Amino acid sequence: MTTANICCVPGAPCWVSLMARDLDVAKSFYGPLLGWSFEPGPDRWGPYVRAVVDGTEVAGIGAIARSWETSVAWTTYFGVESADATAAEIRDRGATVAVGPLEFEAGRLALAADPQGASFGIWEGVPGAPRKLRLPGAPAWIELRTRDAFASAMFYGEIFAWDRRDPNRYVVEWENDRVVLYVDGHAVAGLRGGGVEAAADPRVRPRWHVFFSVPDIDDAVQQAKELGGEITGEPMESAYGRVAGIRDPEGGLLSLISDQT
Repeated sequence: MTTANICCVPGAPCWVSLMARDLDVAKSFYGPLLGWSFEPGPDRWGPYVRAVVDGTEVAGIGAIARSWETSVAWTTYFGVESADATAAEIRDRGATVAVGPLEFEAGRLALAADPQGASFGIWEGVPGAPRKLRLPGAPAWIELRTRDAFASAMFYGEIFAWDRRDPNRYVVEWENDRVVLYVDGHAVAGLRGGGVEAAADPRVRPRWHVFFSVPDIDDAVQQAKELGGEITGEPMESAYGRVAGIRDPEGGLLSLISDQT
């Protein structure tokens, strides 16, 4: 499961971005933990950097104003052919478009929340075939934790037209207690139940959760602790590899994953 799709593929996750309060704090945590170097990104809405592994951009980190009420969190973006048309679909199906669509240097984007409250982004960029990466530090798995996985699969399937796309490329299946989206034979996202809108603990509220690939879970967990992170889930086996839950120094939630042995 350490294959990441880092491009604008319609209907599939194409990018992940963290909104941090202090860019230097985020860089000092994620850089050593995931082996990232950083390059300047578009700063139209504030300081922003792109995380790079072996010359490949794998994620972004932006800084939000310290006075904002917004929590530190990772956002998953899905590729779309038209940000305006998809934003209209989102609204028509009872969800919220919070920001955009807006122009930026690589296309048009918008930020939204699904009917159960999970935030996500849409990105209208240059479409193309997904690049299959096997890089430590790259997003390896994207998973929606939500109250009703089937209702969510219907929502996302409708706005991203999963059932109207080429069935040789796009397949949605039920496996390992999840609804799983496959694109070109690769599992790119899962949706599973368990999230509760009113939960006090952000770990169990509906949200898209990012898993980053690491060579060794135990080493990475120890390093995360040394860098000021908190372990929210000790290393354990899963259907997709060995995983652990992490909270970064500013409260952002993520998971680490390594291949099954």
